[in-house]
Amino acid sequence: MGAFVENLGVCTITRAEIMAAIRGLQMAWKNGHRKVLLQLDSTTAINILTSQDQTEHRYHNLVFQFQRLLQQNWEVRISHIYRESNKVADFLANKGHSTSIGFHVLASPDPGLSFWILYDVLGISQTRLI
Repeated sequence: MGAFVENLGVCTITRAEIMAAIRGLQMAWKNGHRKVLLQLDSTTAINILTSQDQTEHRYHNLVFQFQRLLQQNWEVRISHIYRESNKVADFLANKGHSTSIGFHVLASPDPGLSFWILYDVLGISQTRLI
């Protein structure tokens, strides 16, 4: 597969989630994956991206870009995942904050990433405090 980080500068969490979804789909398509499970830990982002309401809003252009990606010849399923169950994405999001502005494909896995990949594959999650 592959991994990426992106530093968007100052933006909302929702914008960062939507951009990560777009970048992830772009990367999956480029790498030849035609059956994709897109897991997001933001129900707000999921609701915005899957809404049938096409009225103008602050994320309209990003939603349009996302919808165009979905129209390609592939199967994309979108689902919610709790952040505590997706440590790889959490690790990469945090790493993005310490990189220069822009999109960066990781040529090789970050040394700290291997632990979190195993953590996610084994289905280990932390207790969520509410």
